[in-house]
Amino acid sequence: MMKKVIVIGAGLGGVSAAFELKQRLPADCEVGVISEGDYFQFVPSNPWIALGERTRDEISLPIGTYLGKRKISYSGEGVTHIDPIKRQLTLGDGSTDHYDYLVICSGPKLAFENVPGAGPDGFTQSICTLDHAEKAYECFQQLLASPGPVVVGALQGASCFGPAYEYVLSLEHLLRKHKIRQHVPITFVTSEPYVGHMGLGGVGDSKSLMEHEFRERSIKWICNAKTTHFESGMAYVDELDRKGEVEFQHALPFSLAMFLPPFKGSAAIAAVPELCNEKGFVLTDGYQRSPRYPEIFAAGVCVALPPLEKTPVPIGVPKTGFMIESMTTAIVDNILASLKGESPNTKPTLNAICLADMGDKGAAFVALPQNPPRNANWTSMGKWVHVAKIAFEKYFLYKVRHGTSEPIYEKYVLGSLGIHRTHEPKNPKPQE
Repeated sequence: MMKKVIVIGAGLGGVSAAFELKQRLPADCEVGVISEGDYFQFVPSNPWIALGERTRDEISLPIGTYLGKRKISYSGEGVTHIDPIKRQLTLGDGSTDHYDYLVICSGPKLAFENVPGAGPDGFTQSICTLDHAEKAYECFQQLLASPGPVVVGALQGASCFGPAYEYVLSLEHLLRKHKIRQHVPITFVTSEPYVGHMGLGGVGDSKSLMEHEFRERSIKWICNAKTTHFESGMAYVDELDRKGEVEFQHALPFSLAMFLPPFKGSAAIAAVPELCNEKGFVLTDGYQRSPRYPEIFAAGVCVALPPLEKTPVPIGVPKTGFMIESMTTAIVDNILASLKGESPNTKPTLNAICLADMGDKGAAFVALPQNPPRNANWTSMGKWVHVAKIAFEKYFLYKVRHGTSEPIYEKYVLGSLGIHRTHEPKNPKPQE
């Protein structure tokens, strides 16, 4: 009997899930994707967009075209309502669609409203979306013409810190290249308890590495930072001590400010009873499946993960690219098991591989698994990472154009390094 699987979201996780579902599900199964807009955007390249190192056309693709080549249906209308009892979706144009299995890869909504004056509609820039990054590039051009102080960071509740490090270090490199670095004081403001924490408790010696890099480049930093509000050209920050009490207060002038916000879930998804936590992130079991609705799965930034540890300023846990792909592979395995009448038996490894560009070099972080204690835990820096980040961008866009999630050579190369997407599944059991 033909089954229909719908994926919500056409980002890194949604596209990976759709291609792998189509490749591995029985031929009579239908796969569809619903997202907002008509383009896939390679979000890890947004820091380059914000600094003029990439253009929109270089990192975005008309996703409906490439999904269509694999006979995957696509709608850019977005989802406004989910009825999990009827297994029915309402789209932005008022039409409805039915599913047998739903895979939520919707990504986050940006909670700039948590801090007055934050965001592109306020006084700070963002690199979370392509539109935001293009606006940030306009501000960078203004900075080149009229140098002044720069403040970069991550707000309280943020979970994705890597792009802030990439942006500030790449920006610093370009300021030196334009020979105006001496006119631009830079301050890095982060809710992390120390630089290099990344929401992961650090990876290898990331703390010493990032502190060294900041000292070498004369970048000041403030940790345990709770940003209270922004005004035109001014950021107001409370620096907390280890007890969570205000130790110092800072008023930081800026000509350009870029801050990463905390995330929240999509309104349509958050409205489904017992599907999400209070922030709208999807609750899942170890198989990426909703405990309340067994036909609903979720992967990526939209998934609820508990903080690694209690910190003076609240922060979240990042969901990196390889980790997201490991979630989608586990979901496909478990949908296949369900089609056979078996219980889910595949769990993602949640390994983290991160390549952070720094302009003329970069830093690589590998955490297996993402949260400690780990089997592998190392950090490396050099020009090779800058080249590897470029290669990864080109490679992922190649995978999208060719409709594949994990080519065989990728699987075996990473496997030879002990890096796998999923744990070895247990013996299948009949579905309860």
